Amino acid sequence: MAFSQSVSSLGTIIPHDPIAQAIEQSQSQHQRKRSLPTDVVVALLIGMSFWATDSIVDVFKNLMAGLNGTWIRQLVRLKTPTSSSISEARQRVGPAVMTRLFELVARPMATVKTKEAFLGGLRLMAIDGTVFDVPDTETNSRVFGYPGTRKGTKAAFPKARLVLLVELGTHLITDALISPYRIGERVRSRKLLRGVGPGMLVMWDRGLHSFRMVLEALKQKCHILGRVPANVKFEVVKILPDGSYLSWIAPDRKSKKKGATRKPVRVIEYVIEENGVEQVYRLITDLVDVDLFPALLLAQEYHWRWEAENTLDEMKTHLNGRKTLIRSNNPREVIQEIYGWLLAHYCIRCLMFKAAEKAEISPLRLGFTGTLRIMRRAVPLFQQAVPEEINLFMSWLIAEILDNQIPAREGIINPRVVKKSRSKFNAAKPYHRKQGTKLQQLTFKTVKVA
Repeated sequence: MAFSQSVSSLGTIIPHDPIAQAIEQSQSQHQRKRSLPTDVVVALLIGMSFWATDSIVDVFKNLMAGLNGTWIRQLVRLKTPTSSSISEARQRVGPAVMTRLFELVARPMATVKTKEAFLGGLRLMAIDGTVFDVPDTETNSRVFGYPGTRKGTKAAFPKARLVLLVELGTHLITDALISPYRIGERVRSRKLLRGVGPGMLVMWDRGLHSFRMVLEALKQKCHILGRVPANVKFEVVKILPDGSYLSWIAPDRKSKKKGATRKPVRVIEYVIEENGVEQVYRLITDLVDVDLFPALLLAQEYHWRWEAENTLDEMKTHLNGRKTLIRSNNPREVIQEIYGWLLAHYCIRCLMFKAAEKAEISPLRLGFTGTLRIMRRAVPLFQQAVPEEINLFMSWLIAEILDNQIPAREGIINPRVVKKSRSKFNAAKPYHRKQGTKLQQLTFKTVKVA
């Protein structure tokens, strides 16, 4: 039983060759015949995100559902592995195979015909990050760490940090890095610049602004468009016809010691009125051609950076949807699970891109949650198909996804608010774990009525 049998509907996105290559390069091959070989464990890790609220045993059953009919006719019943045997298989496989598979598979896919994916011939990319809870175990807390709290208190869960490189026109995650909470987003984002190159326009928010971020991005031969904090000051060197101006950004102390010199940049300032209050935005870029890239165009295009936030929402809210997003109790399995999560999102978005390309519409006009439900239904159907029918089933799958179009976005802004119900119980703390009391044996006595 191989990966292609487990999730054959994904075979056109993650074919067998890169899986075999990832297994070989990570030295994750199984040494003897096993009921859970490495490629099946890979399928299981991806499937954990398709059925995020199901137990790991139920995820395995969902992946095998389409094969049951064939085995039943042969009077064979598949023996379902226990959760402990699946955990042992995951520990045996390790995280390296998932990391390597993501590196081999994930790449930008938009073409010049893809709507809303390019600006002036430059591919629109963005870097963003997030943090999320991992199970509160001793090993997870030691590796990932807790966020800071006021003195005398402790956070409920350790947190892992994830930074992403996103293709904005397709929501495809093309690179990602996981780190402990204590390592800042700026540090990891600079390393993520390894995935950018010529022909790209990379955007980031003001929290990632630094001289080293600009320097490393320009070394990669890409173009930049980033927001800067209010406390950063610029000298006006030359005012351009569109109202933007040329300036420079000075190196920080550490970069200066290494011989770095100031870099020329173009500064764009504009005002957006929010609830009657004017807010000043400032962007820096290395694009100085005001005819091809006027200030107003770049200011409007910068707000496409929010597509990276929408990508995070797809992953954390719609694809996963668990209260604690990660279920693994050990750091190696946490990393393994996160890369399976990233691969599951990539598979869905890749299919959505193929469907949109066929219909000549923007991939962002297709609903993510609806496509996820279609994928769940498609897995057993593809398992029952013979090889000659795969193209026919793929055509059906594309048509199903295209039926899932969503209306164009309305020009409205909704406040970022959350409504949470308060609990009457105290917050759970680590010291509560072993403070349970034994159940008392109840005794019954008949009361005689006088």
